[in-house]
Formats: sequence, structure tokens, C-alpha cells
Amino acid sequence: MGKMTTAYIGLGSNVGNREESIRAALRILAEAENIEVARISELIETPPLGGANQPKYLNAVAEVKTTLSAEKLHKILFDIESTLGRVREKKWSPRLIDLDLLILGGVIINSPDLTVPHPQMHLRSFVLQSLCELNGELLHPVIKESITELAGRLGGADFVLDSNLPQLISVAGIIGIGKTTLTKKLSNLLRCKLLLEPYDANPFMPDVYAGKKELALDSQLFFLTSRIMQLNHNTLAAGQIAISDYIFDKEPIYAKQTLTPEQLKTYEKIYQPSLSKVAKPVLVIYLQDSAQNCLVRIHKRNRPYEQQIQMQFLEALRCDYEKLLTNWKICPVIRIQISKSDYTNDANVEHLANQIKSYLAV
Repeated sequence: MGKMTTAYIGLGSNVGNREESIRAALRILAEAENIEVARISELIETPPLGGANQPKYLNAVAEVKTTLSAEKLHKILFDIESTLGRVREKKWSPRLIDLDLLILGGVIINSPDLTVPHPQMHLRSFVLQSLCELNGELLHPVIKESITELAGRLGGADFVLDSNLPQLISVAGIIGIGKTTLTKKLSNLLRCKLLLEPYDANPFMPDVYAGKKELALDSQLFFLTSRIMQLNHNTLAAGQIAISDYIFDKEPIYAKQTLTPEQLKTYEKIYQPSLSKVAKPVLVIYLQDSAQNCLVRIHKRNRPYEQQIQMQFLEALRCDYEKLLTNWKICPVIRIQISKSDYTNDANVEHLANQIKSYLAV
């Protein structure tokens, strides 16, 4: 007998007796030659992907030991589905039983008939939750991060790659955290459109930082209109990869910190209608660090108009960013602790760029 390799198989059903279909599939799998079913996660109920109007699914993940190749194991899973009466219709249609080969050791396959690891497993909380139950430290062979890390990026939500949307990556974080530097490096590696905040072009910002509060609304509206132009649906084409050194949804964070109550009312009348005009990100890179460390960087880069920034202001921004992204459900979020990750190191930036590719519909 050849060397045993650990594989993980996703099971799902949303037609008929869902639990019995999953149990039946596991019994047949356990009876197959060269396959040993080691462990099974708890069954969990989930809504269908893409908001489809169909019954909820029961899902689980099985850990198996096998000497089979990925192709032979995939064939057995296909045959089990057929034996149990699955009828193959259009993508994401209701199904009596669904068996997916998620991971087989460190095997990586990209062929017309089979992709291993499963190409979108890292976007499915219900899959990652079950995998965490079995082996949270398991490393994704392509993304090179643990299943626990990948699950944390989804915030409990499930996502679908969609090539009909602009493939916008947004780098988020407070002033002085290094967003622009990292964004430029990633843009070069991904060979994609670069969208930067027009700090140097804003004629009002130096006066606002100097204490002229009456110009704060002008400054915020300058940024708002610039970002709407950059992220407009007519500017970013479907499938186009672009990366910005800001996240549009942070606009109210800065407005609340810099505007008077009357200015804020005027600002919100313009901001709210703009939300439907801009592309949403498909991935957020959230850079995190202490306000103190960011203040040190601000002083080091020595932009004259930023030298009046106070620690209290940065800490308030940091707290607001945490509130914004803690319950974020729009897209996956990769959180990076700057103090623990050296992004002056090209290898670290390349690792991040390679991960990003798995979250894009290209």
C-alpha cells in the first residue's frame, strides 16, 4: 500500500432528507478501497450561495486518509453523487448531495476537469468553520495561510467571485500607517490600476490642519468628489483590477472628526447619494498599528501640514476604523499587524500579492 495522505472533503445537501443523504455518502465513502474516513465535523445549516431562492443546506467536512491520487478520489466522489441520485443541472442549483474535494495534502492541480485545492473554499465560512473544527492549523497549499486565518478574514460571511464586478482592492488604515507605500508596491506586482488619495492636490488641507475649521467642509468635499471620480462605475470596468490606498466607506470617519455639526449635515446630504455611484471593494487590506507608531512615521516623513496632528486625533481614527471593519460583510478583510510584518521586505509583499490573486475573479 502506498503512502497515506490526508484529504478533506466537503459534503452538502439541500433536497429531501439532507442529513440522511450526507450520512449515506459517508457510508459509501468509508467502504471504498484505499480510503479511511477519520473524522467528520458537526453538521451546520447554511443559506444557499448567491441568494438563490431554494432550501437551506446542511454541510459538513470529512477528514479522510487515502493512497489515491486527486483524480481517482475525485472520480469516486463523482460516482457516489451519481449513486445517490444527484441530477446535475445548472451551477448552484438544488442538489440531493454534493461532494467536493477541498484539499489533498499539499497537492495543487489546475486542469479543465479538476482544481485542487477547491478554488473558492477560502471564500466559504461554512467550509472553513468545519475545517477549523477538524484542523484549524491546516495550511492552504496555494494561499499559504492557516484555515483559522482564512476563516477570520470572512467575518462569518460567504462570498462569490464575480467577474462582472470591478476587482477593486482597498488598502485601509489610519494616517501614517503606510497605506500608500504598500499600495504602490502591490500595484506593481499585480500590474493593476493605481488609485491614490490626492493629498498634495487638496488646496484646503494645509489650512484645515493649521486650524481653519471653516475650510474643513471644502477639504472633505474635495476628497469625496475625487474618490467618486476614481471609483465611479463608469471609470472602473467589469473585471478590471484596481487598488486604492483608501476605503471609500471611511469617509464618514474623517468627516465626523473634522466637521462641525452643521458642516456634517451638509456633508451627509452629499455623501449618502454617492454610495450607489462607487464600486465596492472585493477585498480590503486593513493595516493596523498603534497611534503612537503612526505618529512617529508622520513626523519622520515630515509633510509640513501633518505636523499638527495629535495623538488623540489618531487614536479616535483608529477606534472608528475598528468599528467600521469589525462587522464588515461587504468582502473579505486581510488584517495586517504592521508591527509584526515587515513590508519593506519584498518577499512579504510578494506573499501578500500572491494571496490577493485568490480573492479576485480573473
